Amino acid sequence: MDLTELLENFGEKTVITLAGLLIGVLFGIFAQRSRFCLRSAVVEFWSRDYGGKLVIWLLAFSAAVIATQTFIVGGWLDVSQARQLSARGSISGALIGGLLFGIGMILARGCSSRMLVLAANGNLRALLTGLIFAVTAQASLNGILSPLRLWLSGLVTIDGGARDLLAFAHLGHIGGILFGLLWLVAAMHFARKTRLSLREWGGGIGVGLMVALAWLMTYQVASQAFDDVMPVQSLSFTGPSADVLMLVLSAPGQPWDFDIGLVPGVVLGSFLAALWGRELKLEGFKDGHSMRRYIAGALFMGFGGMLAGGCAVGAGVSGAAVFALTAWITLIGMWAGAGLADAVIDRPERASALRP
Repeated sequence: MDLTELLENFGEKTVITLAGLLIGVLFGIFAQRSRFCLRSAVVEFWSRDYGGKLVIWLLAFSAAVIATQTFIVGGWLDVSQARQLSARGSISGALIGGLLFGIGMILARGCSSRMLVLAANGNLRALLTGLIFAVTAQASLNGILSPLRLWLSGLVTIDGGARDLLAFAHLGHIGGILFGLLWLVAAMHFARKTRLSLREWGGGIGVGLMVALAWLMTYQVASQAFDDVMPVQSLSFTGPSADVLMLVLSAPGQPWDFDIGLVPGVVLGSFLAALWGRELKLEGFKDGHSMRRYIAGALFMGFGGMLAGGCAVGAGVSGAAVFALTAWITLIGMWAGAGLADAVIDRPERASALRP
């Protein structure tokens, strides 16, 4: 049964939701098995300890870029109408939001996607952080924090037609593939000092491929669907987390979409991977200071992610894979904010712990 028959038999909303669920399950499995985490990669980079977490992130990032650009070159994917490239964007929101999100990652010891993965493994810290993150994201979208978000977003903006870095640099999508290959070479370089298992190699690459597959699937469904407003999108966890929260709190019968399938899919995939690996374990907060730190991190990430228009995966990988200018600014902001927060908050504690 091809895609056309699936759409005719089950309807486009059901098909796109199931696509989100399936990709979410696979992402959850790959992320759980590889320990994919931008926060850990940033800490290794700024500490000049180029270890496995940085390699895994680079593998995921390069795989997402190479596969996404290859789909475009092959004529299977067109992202020109994706929100990250076609809609008016915010330079100020991308930079400030990225910085805030990066700080929040350090405080919460993981980004929003990592919180979903850990919560499914029994980590109660991640569960609480994820809930507060989703509430803050919703408050930033339509609630009490919305005016502040809109004001910051409006400080410096850019037209949609100017957000494509490949077009601006006249590189083309072949140039995008070559750029992704450079990141893959960087991953191989740093991998010389590490002893990554096959599971970690495959998981890192699998995470990136899920980003590309999400772009491909949403485009293919949108191009054949009767619903003209069905978006072409990839993985992100700020808006989707808020959407799932509102779905749970709203009356039954709310419309489903790719994001509604994605979030529970990641939770299910991570749970199954942890169950298979015998890694399910209940974990809680060790003290009040730890709880306050995680709550602050969730607040920073929820507002920062919504202000930037994406999280560590949504902007940092999905948006960067299509070379959206604001996504790259957000990614740079995340690395800078997380590096600064780690230097001020965590690195002194690590240094003191090593002293005799």
